[in-house]
Amino acid sequence: MKKLSVLFITVMISNLTIAQTNDKVVAEVNGSKIMLSELEKTFQQTLMFVSNRKVTKESVLQDLINRELGIQRAKKEKIDSDPVVKAKLDDILYHAQISKDLEKQLNTIQVSDKEVQDYYAKNKEYRTSHILFRLRATPDVAEVKKGLEQSLEVYNEAMKTPDKFEEMATNLSQTNVAQIGGDLGYQPPTRYAPEYFEAINGKNVGFISKPVRTQYGFHVIKILGVKDFDKIDKNLYKKIIYDIKRDKMIADYHQNLAKNAKVNVNSNLLK
Repeated sequence: MKKLSVLFITVMISNLTIAQTNDKVVAEVNGSKIMLSELEKTFQQTLMFVSNRKVTKESVLQDLINRELGIQRAKKEKIDSDPVVKAKLDDILYHAQISKDLEKQLNTIQVSDKEVQDYYAKNKEYRTSHILFRLRATPDVAEVKKGLEQSLEVYNEAMKTPDKFEEMATNLSQTNVAQIGGDLGYQPPTRYAPEYFEAINGKNVGFISKPVRTQYGFHVIKILGVKDFDKIDKNLYKKIIYDIKRDKMIADYHQNLAKNAKVNVNSNLLK
């Protein structure tokens, strides 16, 4: 049995050596060699994707040549020293390192039907209509004051005549759904701004919120419906729960990195 194992390993090493020896140069670009094995691998990968052009070894080789020409020019121009390019390279390094460190852990994430049911019990899918008074990303004090006053006025009027909410949304809301009464349809929790969802979560159909400020401005929200569990897209909610678990894993990863690093923050500049 041992003899067979040794023989098998010997044959495998021999075949690998022969394969490497038989690899040939299919093209040269200013002295840089493109090997036949690289062409074959890239050709097989390209066949896996739908394209509007016919995939041939000639076309794939031309792509490899074009890529090499581009890389050589970039190196000659020292484009890797450009601040924009350096920032993009840093992003690639950042994500590549996370993938390398966490790939095995991320592959262990599973989501059960029970977890979906438990999550949905606390985070239901609402259909809402809203009246929005927009604010700029960095509004001044006067703009915020005006937006709050307008939304409070609308809220008070809506509480007196709730059946006219959709009409008010059509006439006043500064959104692209104003013409349909501000109706956003049914949306899972992750599609709403956190402050928006917090204002409606746990409330019943017909509820009208006090003005809620999000990054978009001030909202007055009315709940039009709550979806039953048996009507939701369970695969979508499995994805939501997967993302929550993944984000927790990544947050823990960063926390552990920070423990072994010197991180100083000037909090005064955040005010």
